[in-house]
Amino acid sequence: MERTHHVIGQSSVFLDALELASRAAALDRPVLVIGERGTGKELVAERLHRLSPRWDQPLVIMNCAALPETLIEAELFGHEAGAFTGATKARAGRFEEAHHGTLFLDELGTLSMAAQDRLLRAVEYGEVTRIGSSRPMRVDVRIVAATNEHLPDKVARHQFRADLLDRLSFEVVTLPPLRARVDDVLVLAEHFGRRMASELQRDGWPGFTRAAEATLIAYQWPGNVRELRNVVERAVYRWDEDGPIDAIQFDPFHSPHRPVTSAPVAVAEPQPASLVAIASETGPMDYKSRLARFECDLLQGALAENRFNQRATAEALGLSYDQLRHALKRHNLISGAAAESVA
Repeated sequence: MERTHHVIGQSSVFLDALELASRAAALDRPVLVIGERGTGKELVAERLHRLSPRWDQPLVIMNCAALPETLIEAELFGHEAGAFTGATKARAGRFEEAHHGTLFLDELGTLSMAAQDRLLRAVEYGEVTRIGSSRPMRVDVRIVAATNEHLPDKVARHQFRADLLDRLSFEVVTLPPLRARVDDVLVLAEHFGRRMASELQRDGWPGFTRAAEATLIAYQWPGNVRELRNVVERAVYRWDEDGPIDAIQFDPFHSPHRPVTSAPVAVAEPQPASLVAIASETGPMDYKSRLARFECDLLQGALAENRFNQRATAEALGLSYDQLRHALKRHNLISGAAAESVA
């Protein structure tokens, strides 16, 4: 089958990362691929598989962030018929599908702690158990995982198992962002541009002007290679003039007519009348005096709202009857409420 994705680059930092991945590929050990979005983590995972002794066996890819937490374990380990609502028939999990091959777990950092527990057992003992089954199965799988997070920080925050990280990080390949691969920007732009021109059946490849090349090199590429590909392909298909491409647009949403989103207006929450009164009245300004006046107003207001029924007032305020009576006595309010029924 013809490949549509290629690993392209000539910068030393990128070639060093590829060399590390190539050396690790021959070993039957887990590898962790770290990198920002769009740096080519899946391509490196495929390289690890193709250069390994398992190259002729399945390469199974699972994006851990693409599934709700309730389904991740079923996807990884499979399930028996009737294991949960909707499980009408038994299904093999990704571990079984990757038997004798490689399992690539993308976005590893999004796995729940429960899924991490079961993944640890699968990695450590080579056994998986389908949901709804009590019979473990032996699997022979090489794990390659990827993430754009710094997992030791997640371990420190108790969001990722330290023992699982130890098992999966036999080798760690960190892919440099495109802003650290300045020498590769024009090489990649040339590749994507030629391919897009061929797809559009253009006669020849006009290339970029010097100004356009300088613009591409100066940009920081937060979306890395994936963003570069989009920018270049968009520039090629929009260019309908003779000569080299001169127009580069990084933000496809840029428009003088873009919708304006109104900023939410902050509305101050209304304060109880008693608080307003305390803030505006004259008299002692110390904390205890203000707190006492507020408590007195609160008690009077609660009594009035509950028709001076002390038991109902106590319940409304979250107090016991004795606590309310004590507070009323402290503020000399007991005489005013003595005539009401407490039943």
